[in-house]
Amino acid sequence: MKPTTQPASAPLEWVKSSYSGNNGNCVEIAALPGGSRALRDSKNPSGPVLTFSGAEFAEFIAGAGAGIGEFGQA
Repeated sequence: MKPTTQPASAPLEWVKSSYSGNNGNCVEIAALPGGSRALRDSKNPSGPVLTFSGAEFAEFIAGAGAGIGEFGQA
C-alpha cells in the first residue's frame, strides 16, 4: 500500500477518533468522493494529506486492528 500525498482541493469534513486524547498526537480522517479517505496530522491541518482508496484504507484498518504484519508490535 503506497498512499499518495497531496493537498486537499476542497473543504473536507475532518473527524478525530473519540479515543484520541487532548495531547495533540492525533490524526484526522475525511471521506472523499468515490469512497476514498484522506488522513492528516491534527497538529498541522494545512500540511500534507495522505489519500487512500477505500480498499487500501480498509486493509490498513484491518491490519492495525489485528496487530498483524507491518502494524504488529515489535
